[in-house]
Amino acid sequence: MNDTRHTNELGAFLRARRVATAPEPGTATGGRRRTPGLRREEVAALAGVSTDYYTRLEQGRERHPSDQVLDALAAVLRLDAQARAHLLGLARLRAGGRFRTEWGEEVSPQLLRLMEGWKDTPAMVLSRCLYVLAANSLTRVLFSQLPPGDSLLRFVFLSPASRGFYAEWERGARNGVGSLRAAAGANPYDPRLVALVAELSAGSEDFVRLWNSHDVRPKTSSDKSFHHPVVGDLTLTYETFAVNSAPGQQPLVHQAEPGSSSADGLRLPAALADKDASEGATVLPAC
Repeated sequence: MNDTRHTNELGAFLRARRVATAPEPGTATGGRRRTPGLRREEVAALAGVSTDYYTRLEQGRERHPSDQVLDALAAVLRLDAQARAHLLGLARLRAGGRFRTEWGEEVSPQLLRLMEGWKDTPAMVLSRCLYVLAANSLTRVLFSQLPPGDSLLRFVFLSPASRGFYAEWERGARNGVGSLRAAAGANPYDPRLVALVAELSAGSEDFVRLWNSHDVRPKTSSDKSFHHPVVGDLTLTYETFAVNSAPGQQPLVHQAEPGSSSADGLRLPAALADKDASEGATVLPAC
């Protein structure tokens, strides 16, 4: 991912998703397949465009695909709503559309006070590239292995401790990279994002593998399992929200199922967090 407006992000996305799309029964053309996914000519035929036109799209030589063509490609490549929106965004950038630069790094005092009031609920605020901008007391205790102000992805891919902390490391890593891909759709050339991708690519083959898959998975809601060095095993669900006053910020709030062993497990870090509560939610460096 180079810091240049000529990087062919649209073509790279189409190519990665084409390779990841298995042919439907009866739609594959003959001959030996070089890749496990669809061929260019198969995508073109299914989308109702010429092979030459589709080839120009992948190579970055066609800069103005219509929404009708993009919708057809999204259907052929079986993109979900989030991946389709990512495709449309990349196409508009390729055509010379405006970049969204609102990365919202300063967390408001009101949001900080709100989070610190959640004594039994781990909460943090993430930037688009998953740096922790702020965290309440319980989060600082629960995620004590995460360096303050760092990117969640730096911890996942560059810290050996992450593989013991996340019970389903591969799943969490894939979701994190998918979220970063979604952020890249807003502005793939932002120097902060480019620098993070370069650092992770240099330090982790797993990151390169997942980044090159071009999966798009914005953080919304899911569950995560952790192995905390003091508390033991925890399974928590999380929800993310938008901050209307600060586009780009994502409050992420964890919860345990009431009455579960994970809810019991949160009592110890919650008690430890009470000692730290007087300090308030810490504001951390942004990306």
